[in-house]
Amino acid sequence: MPKIHGFTFVDIYPQIITITDCFVTPANKIGAGHGEAKLYVGTKDIMYDFFGKTLFSKNCFLVKNDLLDYMNSAKSEYFTPNLNYQEKINFKSLWLDRVNKIKTLPKIIDFKILLQDQISGVRGYINSEEKSIGYNILREIAFPEISYINIMKLKDTHGDELFYFKLFVDFKAIVDRMWQPYSAIYGNKNEKIDTIKEVVVKNEKTRKGQNIYREKLLSECPFCPITGINDERPLIASHIKPWAVCNMHEQTDPKNGFMLSPLFDALFDKGFITFTNKKELIFSNWLSPQNQKKIGLKGNHFPLLPLDDEREKYLEFHRENVFKK
Repeated sequence: MPKIHGFTFVDIYPQIITITDCFVTPANKIGAGHGEAKLYVGTKDIMYDFFGKTLFSKNCFLVKNDLLDYMNSAKSEYFTPNLNYQEKINFKSLWLDRVNKIKTLPKIIDFKILLQDQISGVRGYINSEEKSIGYNILREIAFPEISYINIMKLKDTHGDELFYFKLFVDFKAIVDRMWQPYSAIYGNKNEKIDTIKEVVVKNEKTRKGQNIYREKLLSECPFCPITGINDERPLIASHIKPWAVCNMHEQTDPKNGFMLSPLFDALFDKGFITFTNKKELIFSNWLSPQNQKKIGLKGNHFPLLPLDDEREKYLEFHRENVFKK
């Protein structure tokens, strides 16, 4: 089994945990509530299967470099917010303050979680101690709806379980949310109709831009370099640098893309795979070895991957900011 930070890999939580507005601290909120510390992690069945049913604290950790990577990935949202966060006017300074705060933390940030079994119903929640630095830093730097957590179960040299938490930015969710009026997300009936019309106009412009991008990309890459599929109907024009953090040129630049079949588009878009400049595919540790095998690739070198100097620059961004290291 692979080693992760010196520990032995056991399993990966079977679903991502999207950060909700009620979990984050006030500065990052979109809604008006005060929030709460408990975190929804899926149904109790899933929670029990992964963490166990024994209701005592579980040892967990964050990695400082992971948090710094997250802040770098989230920098564009801090500097040019797409959503109406409560303190978005202060986000540039908050980004620097939070980065500096993270830099003072130890390399491995230990914390404990408590399973919240006392809450009735099928929904599973976890919480932590009030003064937990690791748990609270997640609440402080995460964005609602566009940040999510993956959890990996590991074992130490004594065979004891511990849980590795890592925070990510969902670049596609940024795009999905930025075109919605506030009322579409939080049900504000006072939302002006003009805002909804603006969203429709933006969506139409985006659709036209995407069509232009797809046609340009198809002219350069008329097939999926991994599967060899050359029927353009199922192929997806995948951005290498996510659309949400592109400038206007990058959004329609055919050098910022590959034509991929749906499975590999999803894996690439979510950061479960990336490529080296030598045209080698790399799997993320956050895709379990079992699922890597089920994908059924024979080898990892794909000589038909269309790489040049321009695409390599975009690919460097993907490896550093999208790929789940």
